[in-house]
Amino acid sequence: MRKFDTKIQYLKYKVLKEVARSRWNDERIEAILDIPKKIVPGKKATMRCCVYKERAILGERVKIALGGDRTNPNVIEVIDIACDECPKSGYEVTDFCRGCLAHRCEDVCKKDALSFDENQKATIDKDKCVNCGACAKVCPYSAIVNRKRPCEKACKVKAIGMNEDGAAKIDNSKCTSCGACVYQCPWGAIVDKSFITEVIDLLKEKEQKNTRVYALVAPSFASQFSYAKTGQVIKGILELGFTEVVEAAWGADLVASMETAELLEKGLLTSSCCPSFVSYVEKQFPDLKQYVSHNLSPMGAMGKVIKEKYPDAKVVFIGPCTAKKMEFQKPEVQPFIDSVITFEELQALFDSLKIELNELEEEFLDEASYFGRIFARCGGLSAAIVEGLKELGREDFPFEPVICDGIDECRTALLKLSKNVLAGNFIEGMSCDGGCVGGAGCLTHSEKNKLAVNQYGQEATEETILGAVKKLHR
Repeated sequence: MRKFDTKIQYLKYKVLKEVARSRWNDERIEAILDIPKKIVPGKKATMRCCVYKERAILGERVKIALGGDRTNPNVIEVIDIACDECPKSGYEVTDFCRGCLAHRCEDVCKKDALSFDENQKATIDKDKCVNCGACAKVCPYSAIVNRKRPCEKACKVKAIGMNEDGAAKIDNSKCTSCGACVYQCPWGAIVDKSFITEVIDLLKEKEQKNTRVYALVAPSFASQFSYAKTGQVIKGILELGFTEVVEAAWGADLVASMETAELLEKGLLTSSCCPSFVSYVEKQFPDLKQYVSHNLSPMGAMGKVIKEKYPDAKVVFIGPCTAKKMEFQKPEVQPFIDSVITFEELQALFDSLKIELNELEEEFLDEASYFGRIFARCGGLSAAIVEGLKELGREDFPFEPVICDGIDECRTALLKLSKNVLAGNFIEGMSCDGGCVGGAGCLTHSEKNKLAVNQYGQEATEETILGAVKKLHR
């Protein structure tokens, strides 16, 4: 049984599955235009005010499944008509207000935004309020609270605001494409663009031209597809038509060895594995960009290895991350990765061809080490560098990692680094809570995901990072 955290994810999956099925079958545009009606048949609404709005929104979802707005460089888009125009964020006075005599809230407000009505209840003038929160801090009843839209609350980099119609709007100059808003929006109004049809085209072209198409799979896949075994998932990917499935964790071993050497050379470093974290540094802390590792991420590094061996091969990354859809388009990564899809999209691909994973035989991957595989969870990279130092005989190096679980902890560490008060010499930056196992493109999000990745790591027969790296050059 397929598992998703929310009905919104399930709806997104249904659209992706139908778009993929249509592409496999080379159906005409009329069939694609009929997808909304296929998903929502009849005249009875099930999600919105009327069936016609439901279909209109599904029509927009189909467009995004086909690649979305090509004029918008961001892979995260807002479906305006799907946005429920949640109440404006800001401070509000609740029923807890007693209209006390102290009036501390009024006295502390420097913008004269707070006053009292005829019933002596506090009120806030939204046109004057600057959301400083001073009134909330001094209220003895905690009667003033800060209400935030779910998307704004989810966005830790403050990239989401409102347009003139009250719908959500994304500031691309701040957005790091982490996808937190995609996962948290209760209306599914914020969506990541899909390249699923491009991947299908690559696979169909492979059959026609006898080319190689590699699936580069992130180790966090072991925490998904709970209804099947990891070996069956690998077999399912091969059934889609990929030439070979390669572990991105193998590239993580390579990156771990290179970042260990880079840290020894420079003495102070931040990781380059999480594209959302790197984007955050570039946009919010540009002066600290010099400290970001010069190495490619495991995705880019492994793609490079494959392309060096087979220059005409195509490489598709499959993982939990929406930010990877931005990363593979960067000039330094584009030569090595041809497309990116998430686990949500992979599930849609399986079902578009009616591939039942739990009925397949198992195929096993045994390339990466334990340390490469645990990159998928927070703290994994730092553990790999500890091992890397040990394998290089440099256990004397005073390695002091600052492990950042989520963008808030990343911000704190970067602020300290900018002020030269960081208590460490390596920042492991992970934008998503828990690391890659918490990515927006996952089917499910739970504490069990970390345990599943650890188990997958323990199944590796390669005991060392250097051993895994040596296999790359055979």
